[in-house]
Amino acid sequence: MWDETLDRARRLAGDWLASLPERPVGRPVDEPLALDDRLPEHGTPAPQVLSELAAALEPGLVATPGPRYFGFVTGGSLPVALGADWMVSATDQNVAARVMSPAMATLEEITGRWVCDLLGLPADSAVGFVTGAQMANVVGLAAARHALLAGAGWDVGTDGLAGAPVPTVVIGEQAHSTILQALRLLGLGSGRAVRVPADDQGRMRADVLRDLLAAIDGPVLVCAQAGQVDTGASDPLDDIAAVVAGREQRWLHVDGAFGLWAASAPARRHLVTGAAHADSWTVDGHKWLNVPYDCGMAIVRDPAAVTAAMSLSAAYLPMGVADPSSRVPESSRRARALPVHAALRSLGREGVADLVERCCTLARQAADELGAHPEIEILNDVVLNQVLFRPRGDDARELAAAVARDGTCWVGTTVWRGRPAVRLSVSNWSTTPEDVRRSTTAIRRLL
Repeated sequence: MWDETLDRARRLAGDWLASLPERPVGRPVDEPLALDDRLPEHGTPAPQVLSELAAALEPGLVATPGPRYFGFVTGGSLPVALGADWMVSATDQNVAARVMSPAMATLEEITGRWVCDLLGLPADSAVGFVTGAQMANVVGLAAARHALLAGAGWDVGTDGLAGAPVPTVVIGEQAHSTILQALRLLGLGSGRAVRVPADDQGRMRADVLRDLLAAIDGPVLVCAQAGQVDTGASDPLDDIAAVVAGREQRWLHVDGAFGLWAASAPARRHLVTGAAHADSWTVDGHKWLNVPYDCGMAIVRDPAAVTAAMSLSAAYLPMGVADPSSRVPESSRRARALPVHAALRSLGREGVADLVERCCTLARQAADELGAHPEIEILNDVVLNQVLFRPRGDDARELAAAVARDGTCWVGTTVWRGRPAVRLSVSNWSTTPEDVRRSTTAIRRLL
């Protein structure tokens, strides 16, 4: 049974991967799929189920793992990471408590140390493997909330937020939406956050932050950013850390979902100087490390702070502070660290640096080729892997829709300084200069 089913899955997956270099990248979202929505009365042989699903889903699949998908900051899956992800499902380990999977718990500890080493973060930080950047932000801010309130003599885990001396949250004007969602989930309120103006690249202004903090009494939670989602620019983390350090009760969180990977590349490391001074960090593996989805990392300098916020206990659960689920919101969860570990072991320090640098170089190529067109305006300083542009006199959304229909590549849209713009993100390990050239040629032709 296993051989026939897994052989069929392997063949179908191989067909999909082989189609990526040349298949149309996007698909119309309103195209109906040939899926029977009735629950069957009788079972179907497993290999047949897989074949029928592949055939029915194929028309509606987007080539997000392919080399010309530039719509969001999502890399493809390195072959070794995909293989490791299959191992995750096959071994079916629950990495909640060490006793449930000693091997995966140990692997998680090792992988967490590797990530901290690669990104220049404190070696003894606690690393929790979560679903993605959204939950990593939740974990980091939950640890901050717990620690800041504990410093004020309030146990938020026991007594909740009603009547609590809630810290003032300070965020940049261009903070990512997942920070706002995390504030809502944690009861801190996205509307209560004090917003710091940003410069023309979306970077928080540290001079304004200094003045704002001077007027705030009590504990503060400052959320900075490494990698603004439209421009790729990072907040001046060194200056921000210096300003925040002057407070007695403070916490600095850095949302570095993709931008923090710049620390792994010597030529880009200066963009995130000062990140190591923070108290917690968010980073996402399925972005620039090119591992499959479900591989975010929440990193907290003080392990006790995240354990106090996240740990759980029950008579039947032999859980301790060193168990993996003491650092994440879930109990039952898959062995997310395995694809990350496999990718890092396969690439090595030099390979990760090369991957990041190569994507940045390709983004620069895309900006140069697009900017050579008289009707295209490049809107950002291309310092990382993001290219933000706007067609002069034309609707950016119409251009992006035309690009999607054409199928050569896929780009995203955004609103920048009050007007629609197009965003091109280079994050895939398999993208080549020729892929960029094909894509920019198609965009210019469609314009």
